[in-house]
Amino acid sequence: MDDRGRALHAAHRSAMEFLGTLDERPVWPRATLDDMLGTFGGPLPADGLDAEAVVEQLAAGAGPGLVGIPGGRFFGFVIGGTLPAALAADWLVSAWDQNSGSAMLTPTMVALERIAGRWMLELLGLPEAASVGFVTGGQMANFTCMATARHAVLARAGWDLAQQGLRSAPAVRLVVGADRHGSIDRAARFLGFGRSEITVVDADDQGRMRPDALERALEHGEGPLLVCLQAGEVHTGAFDDFAALIPIAHRNGAWVHVDGAFGLWAAASPSLRPLTAGMEHADSWATDAHKTLNVPYDCGMAIVRDPADSIAAFRTGGDYLVYTGLDPWDVTPELSRRARGVPAWAALRSLGGSGVAALVDRLHANAVAIAAGLRQIEGVAVVNDVDYTQVMFGLASDEATRELGAAILAEGTAVVTGAEWRGRAVLRCSMSSWATGPDDIERTLAAVRGLVPG
Repeated sequence: MDDRGRALHAAHRSAMEFLGTLDERPVWPRATLDDMLGTFGGPLPADGLDAEAVVEQLAAGAGPGLVGIPGGRFFGFVIGGTLPAALAADWLVSAWDQNSGSAMLTPTMVALERIAGRWMLELLGLPEAASVGFVTGGQMANFTCMATARHAVLARAGWDLAQQGLRSAPAVRLVVGADRHGSIDRAARFLGFGRSEITVVDADDQGRMRPDALERALEHGEGPLLVCLQAGEVHTGAFDDFAALIPIAHRNGAWVHVDGAFGLWAAASPSLRPLTAGMEHADSWATDAHKTLNVPYDCGMAIVRDPADSIAAFRTGGDYLVYTGLDPWDVTPELSRRARGVPAWAALRSLGGSGVAALVDRLHANAVAIAAGLRQIEGVAVVNDVDYTQVMFGLASDEATRELGAAILAEGTAVVTGAEWRGRAVLRCSMSSWATGPDDIERTLAAVRGLVPG
């Protein structure tokens, strides 16, 4: 066996050991960043090390600083696990090492990504001719769609952004909900919008944009318009009323973008699809596969109704680039990248349509179950309506809630993460992993029960 073979076998052994011990190990890291800097740092050695030994050293030192995300009791932020087929496909992506921006350069990878995109559009009930660009995650998906939208609404106003630039362009109005995700604001900043230029529309107690407030916000003003809606508020899991909001926005000439990092996948479930009713009438959508679909990091998708809008915003030209119709580099900011859509293809192929629906339903059922268990613990209050996969809970005071959150992480059985909602401290529990089963929920509830002050 050569150096490459020995190194790969060492990586396989270490990966299997890590995955095989997830059920027993603390879910939260036992080491700090400084600990890990000490483990792996120091001056660069003058002499190299055998590839197998490098992998063994890496695996031996990494453990205390790793989070048990692939296991069944990681409920922090909104982070999915990794389905077996998607994990194995991701290993192949690294082994094949294809530069996946062009169909001419790597037809296999582009074909797999294109098929994964078509399957996803079918599952979510989105336009079958839409472009699907695979990016790093929800942040870049929102940026990509909003950049496409800016280019398109300026073109409708008679302004060629690629030729004339932004300096004297008509001002684009950006309208967002009060409880939008922070990635919308970051994307806006990257695109040149200042905070004072953003119009913020009131939301209800679950974070849903109010249609009457959107009507008022759009009554006055003119020029290019971009309205951002939301499928799955990150604290409550609530969905904007697309059937009411999108027609209001379109009557005012807006491009409508839907941020649905984890919520878009509700459309794959017949029982949860009503949450997304009307969503298909938007102009662009952003989502993640490394959340609800459970593929490895990183994998987000930027979806645009009319591929011509994507091409207009991102096709770069260049006398050394060869175009073959709609290439991946036509619909995202990247040229060189790994084939992050291949694990998405593997996940979809392994589950099938019924399996994706069952996965989404199971995540929702887990959220309902843990919320019911939390309500039975004296002193614990569930704050949100559990319509999807998010559960927020807390104790009587902010201090007690924060102390409970720290105690849960220190105890190690499960991970929930803290936040603030309507000015109060809360703990967020996101059901995002295929690996979570009834035993994981019971163990988590038992741990919380033992940590809540009597």
